[in-house]
Amino acid sequence: MQKVWIYLENGTFLEAKSFGATGTAVGEIVFNTSLTGYQEIISDPSYAGQFITFTMPEIGNVGVNADDMESKTAYCKGVLVRNYHHEHSNYRSEGDLDSFLKEHGVLGITAIDTRYLTKLIRDEGAMMMIASTEISDREELAEKLAQSPRIEDINYIKEVSTKEAYVHKNGAWNHENKAYNKAVMSDKKVVVIDFGVKRNILNELVESGLEVEVVPATFKAEDLIARFEAKEIGGIFLSNGPGDPLTLTEEKKEVQKLINTDIPIFAICLGHQMLSIAHGHDTYKLPFGQHGGNHPVANPESMVVEITAQNHNYNVPDSIVEIAEITHKNLFDGTIEGVKYKNKEIFSVQHHPEASPGPHESKYIFDEFAKIVK
Repeated sequence: MQKVWIYLENGTFLEAKSFGATGTAVGEIVFNTSLTGYQEIISDPSYAGQFITFTMPEIGNVGVNADDMESKTAYCKGVLVRNYHHEHSNYRSEGDLDSFLKEHGVLGITAIDTRYLTKLIRDEGAMMMIASTEISDREELAEKLAQSPRIEDINYIKEVSTKEAYVHKNGAWNHENKAYNKAVMSDKKVVVIDFGVKRNILNELVESGLEVEVVPATFKAEDLIARFEAKEIGGIFLSNGPGDPLTLTEEKKEVQKLINTDIPIFAICLGHQMLSIAHGHDTYKLPFGQHGGNHPVANPESMVVEITAQNHNYNVPDSIVEIAEITHKNLFDGTIEGVKYKNKEIFSVQHHPEASPGPHESKYIFDEFAKIVK
């Protein structure tokens, strides 16, 4: 392992050891509290432009494998871990994390106090940082960071979204034939607008009996509306994705056209935020976001508690109650986690019901969507 130097925009300067890719990268540092699933987290497109600090101290011990990829590559800038384990042991493992990060161009940082970093982010909020295996001078790193664009100034959707439409056939655990045949026989087809969709979301949509077509974020609402009216599709799903939703001005215009129709719509994470913005209720940035697999969420009326996985820095405002019913709330900070829009077949959640955090989960939401698809 060679040395790596880290500089945070609050002036913190640290030295650590590196694994994975080498070079210099700039991004926003956040922390994730999940105890397992580091490969799914690293390959989640919603982390584009970010450094992920893992609060779980032991990372790398179960290796990596092709089935646990949430996208075709890893879009995050880097990962920070307390202890990296090159030796791995798991019956599903196909390789080590070090080689994986090198393959996907992601910096790995270890032998660093992740507890200190987590408390720093918690107290001061998510912030921009630079990490380099090439530059050791503090002032040079500070200057380079100051000259770099901030994460909210970059549209990462262009990077993570598919360029061509395609049909997704896998169900949960890659049971392709059984799940897809069930979906085709159901005669219910949905279009997924890809802002950075996770593969497990697509798997769960298929598993719930829906035929799934994925289209780029550059979609045109008129085309989808025409297909709905022609009964070619019966619903639309707006996916998760990275970055500040308020920068997606063109996408907002297209979503506004969709919500003024009778098309059933379901959305997760960024899609949830886009629906709020399209309805005239702009999102706001949380101090350090919600990133982890252990967040309790409850229905305000029934108070049934679900354990959810989360990955977001932005949230819908309380003013959304003017046009929507709140279906889920975060029990950690009281923020809105799910809404159903009044007089419309449109609903959305902020958390990730596909992520299987256990023990009481939210996968039923996919079945609820399947029921209202035409």
